[in-house]
Amino acid sequence: MRQYLSQKVVHISPPQFLALSFAVIILLGTLLLKLPFATTAPLLWIDALFTAASATTVTGLVVVDTGGTFTVFGQVVIMVLIQIGGLGLMTFAVLIFIIFGKKIGLKQRLIVQEALNATSIGGLIRLIRTLSIFALFIEGIASLILAIQWVPEYGWAFGLYTSLFHAVSAFNNAGFSLWDDSLTQYVGHPLINIVISVCFIIGGIGFTVIADLAGKRKFKNLSLHSKLMITGTFTVNIIVMLCFFLLEFNNSASIGNLPLNEKMWASYFQAVTPRTAGFNSVEIGELRQDTIMIMILLMFIGAGSGSTGSGIKLTTFLVMVLACIAFLKGQEEPVVFKRAIRQHTILRALSIIVISLLFIFMSLFVLLLTEKVPFLIVLFEAVSAFGTVGLSMGLTPELTDIGKQIIILMMFIGRVGPLTLAFTIAKPKRSAIRYPADDIFTG
Repeated sequence: MRQYLSQKVVHISPPQFLALSFAVIILLGTLLLKLPFATTAPLLWIDALFTAASATTVTGLVVVDTGGTFTVFGQVVIMVLIQIGGLGLMTFAVLIFIIFGKKIGLKQRLIVQEALNATSIGGLIRLIRTLSIFALFIEGIASLILAIQWVPEYGWAFGLYTSLFHAVSAFNNAGFSLWDDSLTQYVGHPLINIVISVCFIIGGIGFTVIADLAGKRKFKNLSLHSKLMITGTFTVNIIVMLCFFLLEFNNSASIGNLPLNEKMWASYFQAVTPRTAGFNSVEIGELRQDTIMIMILLMFIGAGSGSTGSGIKLTTFLVMVLACIAFLKGQEEPVVFKRAIRQHTILRALSIIVISLLFIFMSLFVLLLTEKVPFLIVLFEAVSAFGTVGLSMGLTPELTDIGKQIIILMMFIGRVGPLTLAFTIAKPKRSAIRYPADDIFTG
């Protein structure tokens, strides 16, 4: 009998468990948001599901006004979903195990490895403990600093609550705001711009990079991944900031009528937010089309591996750029910071990009059938959902029910898919059979 039951046990792989855990949290969040005291007015099931999925996948796309539709209870549910989605369900599970002194087995460590996109299980539990404390510390400090602005503006209770909500949303790269216009009223406010952006940059650079910086401190001693993430993040942010400033300088619908200092703040904020943060300080729908195309590329690239953000990941993009440069130079392998990039890393990066483009193409095709809006707006929405960014040109609240379901699926795939696909592809399957090589004409 025992043997029969053991044969019937369904063995779930770490990627499958990770996807299932996100699905369960989304469903639980949907049920909580449908409670009568969670909203100020009746909420459709599809809108509750959309909001729960957007919060859990730390996207930030909204079909209803977060501050106006949900009560404090509903907003707290959203904030908890953001925290769980950003740090990961397994992070919280491991913390509970640690608190109660339970042993963490190999299977749990493998799931944690999948969730953090780590290359090995060594030191994962210590990493989780450190990063959880670090996350709470950053969110706490950010809340206190934001309170300097919002407590005098809104009073102690709502001011502190607003500060905490936006600090949690920012660090986890969720982009949820209690105002329907996000942070546009603070477009030139230095404190709000700096605190919010620093939170989502830290959250989006990747937990492994943070741990590496804390342990080694000097740049030359960092791992190749950390060096690429730091230099890549800095370079991309500077280039995009300059591009945004120059392209939108005379656009009266965005920053054209702002003073020079506010133009600079707006350019900086919009340069760093598309890589999965989701906040905006100018109306996205009023930007020039060339600016929108730059933002679409940034949303597709996304944040860092093992971070609170999604997308194909900045290092994936950089690996492919370096591989192309190496090919054009006739080099056998890409070299950066005096380190060669392995062939299987290039193949994994290529696979992630191709699969991601296929998902975006399929969702884009369906959305073009269901949503009667211009192509660029639909493309922006699809990539924003896949990259779990949360920026919108105004289409989200107007989506049809089918459109909402497609965006929900894309948010789910964007948060879970790249991780599971990356590790599934990266697992080598050796064969004893070797076949002769042949040439295929390309290009």
